[in-house]
Amino acid sequence: MRMAEALATARAFLRQRGVPGAALEAELLLARAAGTDRVGVYREAQRVLLPAEEEKLWELLRRRADGEPVAYLLGEKEFMGLSFAVTPDVLIPRPETELLVETALLLLGGEREPLVAEAGTGSGCIAVSLARYHPGAVVYATDISPPALEVAAQNARRHGVERRVRFLAGDLLAPLYTLGLSGRLSLVVANLPYVPRGEIPRLPVEVSRYEPRVALDGGEDGLDLYRRLVPQAWEFLRPGGYLLVEISPPQ
Repeated sequence: MRMAEALATARAFLRQRGVPGAALEAELLLARAAGTDRVGVYREAQRVLLPAEEEKLWELLRRRADGEPVAYLLGEKEFMGLSFAVTPDVLIPRPETELLVETALLLLGGEREPLVAEAGTGSGCIAVSLARYHPGAVVYATDISPPALEVAAQNARRHGVERRVRFLAGDLLAPLYTLGLSGRLSLVVANLPYVPRGEIPRLPVEVSRYEPRVALDGGEDGLDLYRRLVPQAWEFLRPGGYLLVEISPPQ
């Protein structure tokens, strides 16, 4: 099978199974299977795929049709113009969360070396992006999941900010209490689980079945963790500091 034929087949397969964005995802999955990029899919349109490449492509297509997110299949996701490693241990970065980072960067723009904390860092996309785009920021990022912290640390190294992002294991901002940071932070930022527990089964299959429940479940009304975070943030923020969080519009 030539690359062009494989692309057409992959698109048709995903469309028949109702996968959103089938055209783009077919390109991404074919590129991964063939060991190239999206441009290479078209540049090498007449190249005949190796049997192992065809086998890999069909494996990826079947998994995607079953609902597995394409980001997990590829092992990466773009966020703030940067590529982040992702695994099933972390929530997949969303485009809407970029607004949180952009707002934080605006608020921190006038400070040379702001101290920042992120609660529940997951993949580290927020903490790493803040350090990457604010060269003076020092970020303390926490998570209760050791595997998530491993992914986050990998992303900090990937983008060269490992010296300015410190990852700490623990619940919300609790790990910061021994660091002498009370009243010193310019910003606390968080994208904590905020999905009401009863709504999780109604989420798309690729979210409810594959993404970590601990990164989704916000309790009965979705705000359990934020109720605990707010008083902690008040303690760590300096006068005039900010708490920025992501929640859903009804909340």
